[in-house]
This record gives sequence, C-alpha cells and structure tokens, in this order.
Amino acid sequence: MPKVFVSGCYDMLHSGHVAFFEEAATYGDLYVGIGSDKTIFELKNRKTINPEQERLYMVKALRCVKDAWINSGSGIMDFAKEVEALKPDIFFVNTDGFTPAKQEFCDKLGIKLVVSQRIPHGGLPARSTTALRQECTIPYRVELGGGWLDQPFVNKLCPGPVLTLSIEPETEFNHRSGMATSSHQKAVELWHTAIPEGDRVQLAHTLFCVENPPGTVNVSGAQDQLGILLPGFNKLNFDNGYWPVSIESMTDSATLEFLETHLYLVALPLRRDGYTPFANQQVTAEGVKRLASATEAIWSAVKAKDVKTWGRATTASFEAQIAMFPAMMSPEMAETVEQYRDVAWGWKVTGAGGGGYLVVVSERPIENALRIRACRS
Repeated sequence: MPKVFVSGCYDMLHSGHVAFFEEAATYGDLYVGIGSDKTIFELKNRKTINPEQERLYMVKALRCVKDAWINSGSGIMDFAKEVEALKPDIFFVNTDGFTPAKQEFCDKLGIKLVVSQRIPHGGLPARSTTALRQECTIPYRVELGGGWLDQPFVNKLCPGPVLTLSIEPETEFNHRSGMATSSHQKAVELWHTAIPEGDRVQLAHTLFCVENPPGTVNVSGAQDQLGILLPGFNKLNFDNGYWPVSIESMTDSATLEFLETHLYLVALPLRRDGYTPFANQQVTAEGVKRLASATEAIWSAVKAKDVKTWGRATTASFEAQIAMFPAMMSPEMAETVEQYRDVAWGWKVTGAGGGGYLVVVSERPIENALRIRACRS
C-alpha cells in the first residue's frame, strides 16, 4: 500500500478533521504528524486547548490512521525529519496548508503533493477549528496598498493613503503574518467574540490606544485597528500623524465581490530569526510620493472594476515600498514571487521578511491559493 502523510495541529478534534483523514486514507496507509504545543504557540501565539499527548491519543485512536506522532521540528516545516524517515508516496494537505516550500520539499524527495477538496462527510456541516473556537466573529484585515504610510516618519514627507480590506475570520492566521493578528488578539481580549455596538472609528481608536500604551516604541499603525473594525474596502488618508485625516469606504456588494473574485493569498516562507524591517531603509520624499501615487491608482482601479490596472498598480505600490524598505523582501520570498510573476496582473506581500502571504491579483484562478471573504457589516 502507498504511504500517505498529513501534518497539522488537530486541536479540538472535529468532523472536518476526520473527513480530511478519511479522504487522505483513500490514497493509502495514513500517517499523521502532529504539531507540538511549543510549535503551535510559536506559530499562533496561543496555547492549544488540548495538550499534545491528548491530541496524539485521539488521532491514533481513529481507525483510518495507521500511525501518528508528535513532529520533532519547529515552524511550518516541523515534519521534515519524520517525512525523510517515513519516505511517503503522498503528502496530503488542505488548501490553507499548501505552501510553495512544501511543494519544493516534496519535489526534492520525490513525493507527490495532493491538495484536499475539503469535502464534509455525508450531510454534516463543514467544520474548522477557527469556526469552533468560541465562534469568534472579529475580522482580520489585509492591506492592499500603501503600507508604511500610516507611520508619521513616512507620511510627514508626503501625505498618502493606506488601503485595507476587512475579512471574515475563516482562517486562523499565524502570528506575524501581516494580517493584523496582534490587533486581532487585542480585540479578542477586549471584546471576546464580537465587535460591540458603537461607532466603529471610535472603537478602532480605543483599540489603537490599548495596543499602543504610553511609552510604546514601535507603534502599531492605525491601518491595523481601522482595517479590522471598518467593514468593506477602506482608504485611510494620512498626513503627518498616526491617525488618518479622512477615511473613504467602499462597502457595496459589486466592489467587494470584484475584490473577492480576483484576490488570492499564497503562503510565504517564515521570516528568519533576528529580522527587522528597518535594516538599510532609504525613506525619501520622492519614494513616499511614488508609494502614495501608486496606492491612489489602486483605489481608482478597484472603483472602476479594472483588474489589469489594479494589478499593475499593486505591483508599483509594493515596489515603491521595498525601494524604501529593502529588508521587507527575503531571498526566499523573492523565489515565491517569481513563480507567480507571469501568471497574474500584480502582486504584493504581507508579513515583512516572511511568514505572511503573497497577495496575487489575477483574472485566472491561482491553484492551491487561499481565498478570502470580505466583511460587509
């Protein structure tokens, strides 16, 4: 029988996990590598509900599982040593578990990488650990252009916008993935499972103050808090300050469906230890002006539903960023970019230095990429 390997956290074991295992087992004998408590904390910045030995016991008890263990490594490739020893024929992953690094790893070892279709068993509902974790409805946000313009040391040289899209929490994004996970965590600490009633801008200001108490050195920019709390697609206009001087919003269904249809997220390699985005920075008035101009072009293109211009303006906006902050791009990230450069109209990244996503703007479907759903209220 062929050997099939899967890897994951498998906390709060549910029917979605079992259906995933059963689907994987149709390809051969199933072996499961489980992330350790230490690895999950490093990736998610939270403790697991069930400790590793309890998770191992439950997974090994499933009749479709041939064997299981706790992976000995760390990070998203914590399974490397065990896979090299097992020599499986197939590595089976979910769409949100696919990364170019896993594909490269499998290609190197001659392993076939198969992506699950996430088919629920029978008439059971689709389940995910994220959805079960207290049914939290507090959004994340993805920045679509203008990053760094929410910082006074940048926007004092030239005013400009940051563009954010509030997205439903259907995926539990890793810590430091560039999806405002720190602000999301603070929002959960404040409000638990849902945004309270009230003026969203005022609530965002409260969250900004909680996340940046007096004495904070590296201030978390207001694009994070406003990006989470303001539904839809938002243009935050900054001018020599931490808080925007004005805000414009698009919340109509046609615009949000346009964004959802053409936006794809591809996981990037983790950032290296000791990373700082401020290394070798070259912030100039001309550079900031280029960033602001390209970001304005993104806003206009989305408003016009022009995907080609949107994509090209996205690339221009990000190239203006990395011209001023070259450390944002690592060699590993650049390799991922090259795989998609010729199949899309544009791209940028979240999670400076790694650990985030390549944001791809495309008219053609991008295989094995993560999709998002915009918050509408």
